Amino acid sequence: MESFSALLRTASREQHEEVRGSTFIGDLLGHRLGVDAFARYTEQLWFVYGALESGARQLAADPVVGPFVRPELFRMTALERDLEYLRGPGWRTTADALPATLEYAERITACVRTWPAGYIAHHYTRYLGDLSGGQIIRDTAEKTWGFPKRGDGVRFYVFEGIPNPAAFKRTYARLLDAVPGDELERQRIVAECKRAYGLNNGMFEALGKEFPLMA
Repeated sequence: MESFSALLRTASREQHEEVRGSTFIGDLLGHRLGVDAFARYTEQLWFVYGALESGARQLAADPVVGPFVRPELFRMTALERDLEYLRGPGWRTTADALPATLEYAERITACVRTWPAGYIAHHYTRYLGDLSGGQIIRDTAEKTWGFPKRGDGVRFYVFEGIPNPAAFKRTYARLLDAVPGDELERQRIVAECKRAYGLNNGMFEALGKEFPLMA
């Protein structure tokens, strides 16, 4: 029988590829966008992770979600340092979420409030994604805009509390495999995982419209 962690990986592969193939990320990684686009993306992440980590604090004692609440994953402090570097000390007064970002954050909050197991789908897609593929974005940003290596501007992508990402991912997979629930509940979580990728892709599409390539 396929493990739940393997099921999640397999079932969401198509959505994951759609996110990786988004025009905005392609243009960002292809050195076709300026640092303003990178800063705007970082700003959107601040809203998404605000919902995610507020939810983590609320669900820390939840029997299903509690094991996933790992301080070494938390990104808000790093994001805020990055935004101060990218936008200046007054960045909070101008930060605003795109409608697609608000939809994404609101869905996370809804899961926190009504369906903790669904929150795990968002936790998985965000943290594991940024721990893995996010490193490509970090490397590109450092080379393209001359940010300090693993420093200001890209601290979000530096998981200092996770010296061995491969070992951490194995531990995380075991946590997923231990999530309680019958087959129907697991299929609901898989569907929520696909929804999370879709919301993330919607955010990328909105960013792509805001930063179209000039002819």
